[in-house]
Amino acid sequence: MAGDFDPRDFDSRERGDGVHDLEDQWLVLGRGPGADVARDDSLDDETRARDEDWREERDREPRQRDDERGAVDPRDVFMRELDLPHGLDRELVQDRDRDYTLNGAETRTLSTVGAFRVVSERDLRDPRGDALDLRHLEDQGLIQRVPLNEHERAVALTEHGRGLLERHRDSRSDHRQAFYAGADKARERTHDAQLYRAYLKAAERLQAREAKILRVELDRELKREYQRFLQDRNRGDRDTDGRPDRSPEEIQDWAREHHLPCFDEQVHFPDVRIEYRDVDGDVRWDDVEVTTEHYRGRHASSAARSGFSIHMGGGSRGGGPFDPRAAEDFLCTCRSRRRTGTSIG
Repeated sequence: MAGDFDPRDFDSRERGDGVHDLEDQWLVLGRGPGADVARDDSLDDETRARDEDWREERDREPRQRDDERGAVDPRDVFMRELDLPHGLDRELVQDRDRDYTLNGAETRTLSTVGAFRVVSERDLRDPRGDALDLRHLEDQGLIQRVPLNEHERAVALTEHGRGLLERHRDSRSDHRQAFYAGADKARERTHDAQLYRAYLKAAERLQAREAKILRVELDRELKREYQRFLQDRNRGDRDTDGRPDRSPEEIQDWAREHHLPCFDEQVHFPDVRIEYRDVDGDVRWDDVEVTTEHYRGRHASSAARSGFSIHMGGGSRGGGPFDPRAAEDFLCTCRSRRRTGTSIG
């Protein structure tokens, strides 16, 4: 989340990105003037059947374009580059010395959980609102369930689950989606489990603008890139004390190149960066910060000043009571952002 960054906070997991697009082109041939020839009823039937087939394809094409933009289900972006089952029926998947059975809904769940590291069980529902049966994935050792509080659990990938995704993906993708296994410390899960909810709200806004989501990056991935930048000159130096050797000007330049705010002598990172292609074909970012009732003082001021899209997250069910004074403090820091039209969701 935005705020202090400890250079020792380094995640060595692989990074990923990417999707492929497929476009269908339809060529329609018809009879021109003067093409009146002798014909029989069977020819008319054949022509009508062909015209009906074309009309079905024509009517289906806008829906296909919607699917390519991710308008139907914002989770589909996470499974696009995966060579895993996408259909309704379970299929056999061979992975090294293990065999699994998966269907499209289970592939979607694995990739979504892997993209956000931890997702609340109650958020893992299909578009109709039905809860997903997670027992099959758990029995195969692909996911683990971890507590959020005394009333709610979350889902994270196991190393086997992450390995399955990594070994069944398109290695040629330009925007590779990173996948994670395991869950953070219990005190951080309540906040982290809300990142997926914030993504869904942001994705709805982007889809309304006909944007195509390419991937998401968590703050840990952005911080990892920053860590590499800070330590680049120390690599191979046995006498280094491990402290970054970068000037404030160099840090400012790095932040500018990565479209991140830099103030109060530090770079600020969003909780989630959503990378997308707009209707004009340009790649852009929507940086989202999840705030809670505990945001107060300097932390709240930094979140409001960052320019990120703010998602007002609440406590999980069974969590502590909401403090209206904390909300008032935070909203006061956001007034200037409202005047400039910055999103607070």
